[in-house]
Amino acid sequence: MNDQTQARPIDPAELPETITRYLDAHRVRDTATAIGAFTGDAVVTDDGDTHIGTAAVETWLTRAASEYTYTTRLTEAHRADDTHYTVVNHLKGDFPGG
Repeated sequence: MNDQTQARPIDPAELPETITRYLDAHRVRDTATAIGAFTGDAVVTDDGDTHIGTAAVETWLTRAASEYTYTTRLTEAHRADDTHYTVVNHLKGDFPGG
């Protein structure tokens, strides 16, 4: 269950360490640390595209970090259950639509 309608809002401080490690690494463009937070079957959806597996996620992270200048700010966190969380970031930058 990862449908945000079933999730409850939580304080971002309640997020698991793995998620905060990823968010912190992503914020400073540390792709190696960021990708280390994912399992082999990771799925990331961004801007309508889905990236499946750590190789695809790493390619997405590397491309985004090299093509654009941006900042992120965590605005919401939700917990559906012990293994499903949704985080919402405010993203601002020089990317299309930014």
